[in-house]
Amino acid sequence: MSTIGKALSLLDTLSRLDKEVGLTDIARLCSLDKATARRFLVELEKHGFIEQDPDSRRYRIGSAPVRLARIREARYPFLRVAVPFIKTLAEASSETVHLSEFSGGRLSTIHVEDPPRAHRIIVDVGSILPFHATASGLAFLAFCPSKEIDAALQKPLEKFTDHTVVDPKLIRGLLDETAARGFSISHQGLEAGVISAAAPVRAPDGRPVGCVAIAAPLSRTTKTAIHEFGAQAITAANGISEKYYGSERLTGTSPKTRRRE
Repeated sequence: MSTIGKALSLLDTLSRLDKEVGLTDIARLCSLDKATARRFLVELEKHGFIEQDPDSRRYRIGSAPVRLARIREARYPFLRVAVPFIKTLAEASSETVHLSEFSGGRLSTIHVEDPPRAHRIIVDVGSILPFHATASGLAFLAFCPSKEIDAALQKPLEKFTDHTVVDPKLIRGLLDETAARGFSISHQGLEAGVISAAAPVRAPDGRPVGCVAIAAPLSRTTKTAIHEFGAQAITAANGISEKYYGSERLTGTSPKTRRRE
């Protein structure tokens, strides 16, 4: 990995922590020696990407990423367009609804709407959604070109629960089912006791740019309900695509045709 890549990886690691951390912990988490970690931290702090508490000497995310995020959202208002659809879907489903976006080779959660229920699925903003183990990941991958599917399934696939599917052949079967019906279903793939349905938000050329997902406790979700969630996710995802891309929204191209390109 390049020096820039290592520094950005450090920044990414710091962004995932829910508390301020010191140099020793950062070096350990990033598999760096302390001298290298300190050098990266000094440069990142100089440009506002991280901050150091003057008393505790611990580090946290700075204001520069927030500024960049605001600039990006102002120019490419994906989140602003999508949030009303996510809110409406959460109200209609009475379950947790989350929106993800593809960036840097990963699918990350960028917005979550919680239902007014005590027993609900908790999804954290910023969490990475594994392609093989989540409804969002399956929905995204199912509408990608076949060479990208091949590349994703050649990587080591982590088994998060007893139900996580890690056999590439079986995953391809799930992707075919997802492409055929337009939404995916993940049965306890990432977390035991959770079932989810998701549909892709697609660009004008048909490629997915993110996903809309509904996550619910398995104990109160019937087969009929999860398929209804899937249909609702499709409606929301298509609504986001049409509003964000306008008249450029692609029509008439089948998912299976795109996957074989």
